[in-house]
Amino acid sequence: MEKLDRGAQAELLRAVAEARDRQAFARLFDYFAPRIKGYLMRLGADDGMAEELVQESLLLVWRKAHTFDPEKSSVATWLFTIARNRRIDSLRRLRYPFPDPEDPSLHPEAERRQDEAYEMVQSAEYLRRAVAQLPAEQAELIALAFFDGRTHRDIASDRNLPLGTVKSRIRLALNRLRKEMAAFHDGYHDEKSNG
Repeated sequence: MEKLDRGAQAELLRAVAEARDRQAFARLFDYFAPRIKGYLMRLGADDGMAEELVQESLLLVWRKAHTFDPEKSSVATWLFTIARNRRIDSLRRLRYPFPDPEDPSLHPEAERRQDEAYEMVQSAEYLRRAVAQLPAEQAELIALAFFDGRTHRDIASDRNLPLGTVKSRIRLALNRLRKEMAAFHDGYHDEKSNG
């Protein structure tokens, strides 16, 4: 493997910047690619990712060689900084991938018809009244589980109740609410078809 001192590295990079010298770039590539790959692997990149990042980094060197300033850093420091920044960018892409444009959550919901909106409001009001009609211990557990998002285990611990008691009270309350809401919807749709 060829040895390149700082002066030779700077001359090769200058030739790439000024004349787009392919032979100078090939020498830089052969010298730095294995070193940058080893550096990236020590930072945690696997073999494939390190190879890809080396390619991206050195391609960027080819494109941006004219921006190198020998007053600010050595060629090696500049190249390793580019490689480190490419790795950071790749980790961000993995952590925060681009959103899927077909994701339904990115599209506004179609506007509801007035009768559907009215039915939702009526249904919500009926549900509030049905919960209020439950025995106090069931209503409280329903509120904690469904409106506050608490787990059954958390509720049991906070209320000093056996987990089985919490589950059975919630199950009884849900069965009662299901019946009430079914009656509401049956009555609402009968009223709507007669009205």
